[in-house]
Amino acid sequence: MPTDLPAAFDIAVIGAGAAGLAATRRLSGRPLSLAVFEARDRIGGRAWTLAAEGFGLDMGCGWLHSADENPLAARVEALGLTLNKTPPPWERQAFDHEMSKAEQAEFRAAFAAFEDRVADAAARGEEGPASILFEPGDRWNPRMDAISGALNGARFAEVSIRDYDAYRDTGVNWRVAEGYGRLVERLGANLPVVLDCPVTRIDRTGPTLKLHTAKGVVEARAVIVTLPTDLLAAEVLRFDPPLPDLAEAAADLPLGLASKLHLSVAGADDFPPDSQLWGRTDTADTAGYHLRPFGRPMIEAWFGGDIARQLEAEGEAAFLAFATDELVHLLGSNMRRRLEPVATTMWGADPWSRGAYSHARPGRADARRRLKGSVENRIFLAGEATAEAFYGTAHGAWMEGERAADEALAALGLGEAS
Repeated sequence: MPTDLPAAFDIAVIGAGAAGLAATRRLSGRPLSLAVFEARDRIGGRAWTLAAEGFGLDMGCGWLHSADENPLAARVEALGLTLNKTPPPWERQAFDHEMSKAEQAEFRAAFAAFEDRVADAAARGEEGPASILFEPGDRWNPRMDAISGALNGARFAEVSIRDYDAYRDTGVNWRVAEGYGRLVERLGANLPVVLDCPVTRIDRTGPTLKLHTAKGVVEARAVIVTLPTDLLAAEVLRFDPPLPDLAEAAADLPLGLASKLHLSVAGADDFPPDSQLWGRTDTADTAGYHLRPFGRPMIEAWFGGDIARQLEAEGEAAFLAFATDELVHLLGSNMRRRLEPVATTMWGADPWSRGAYSHARPGRADARRRLKGSVENRIFLAGEATAEAFYGTAHGAWMEGERAADEALAALGLGEAS
């Protein structure tokens, strides 16, 4: 994109994450003018792969969930990347230090029964926090909340029954060996993205929309907005006149927090590859540990919900201290000298994300549908938060970006994209 922006576009896309890039690819090749405005100095949003230790480390999304029907999975090898189908670590606990095999079976049964109660309640039209469907006093409730931290970035008390039940997962989970972020980056190559260019205001008082950007004011006939919900709720992007219904819908879909700490580990052959441990069973304030992802001499620690927010507030060193203490408890005191930090995510502190992925507040299960509605048939919303069955995923965001592109084309009388 040239330094001097054109004065007007047919369609402007705000945000170059998975949804924004999908919308732009869908629109490319059409007889229209197009630009993408991205606040960061890179594309990909929360799909970001960091090069470290000779590997591509996913700092954000890392799994091609529902991979057998995930539209991004089919693109991996075509782009020269490696599709890895090793079963996910949550299917294989390392050792039996944490829980005996009998306890593992007991927990799986308890979690399955909880999800059945959620499904039954949703089918009856009931709503409220999913935690009301815990068995009172069950020993596995804290562990289920720890799992919710990974799934939702928040405890089940903060998660809508109907929204949680609406998520659809085929149970097939694959990875990109070089990194999911690398896949999204390649999918976004050669698109008309303007980096370091946040949009702060959309003036919708006239016949065309006026976008106030860091590089000047431009006009557009239609706009596709793909910003995270916490930014929309805080009106980091302001609409003039305001759109209180949009801001309210976004506030009903807050971002939970999931954080990662990548560690190198000496003597990694002691651990089974692509296996997992959780730190504790008696509290949700614990972390999950993916041992030797891809067989690498590394551990990927995963923190979700309250503990992620607490540690992020204390700084990166707090993640290392917490993980080290838990791994010493699980695997022995010599772990303290075997671990070295490599990279830590701080998505909550990132001004352009403020969290990881969305969950609907109890009683607000309709918020995804409300958020994805168009405004005046010229402002269209898309992102993981509008993906009613695949929220929290990159492929959900991708599919929503394509949906918004089709709607924008139809609004301009150009038909659907091919």
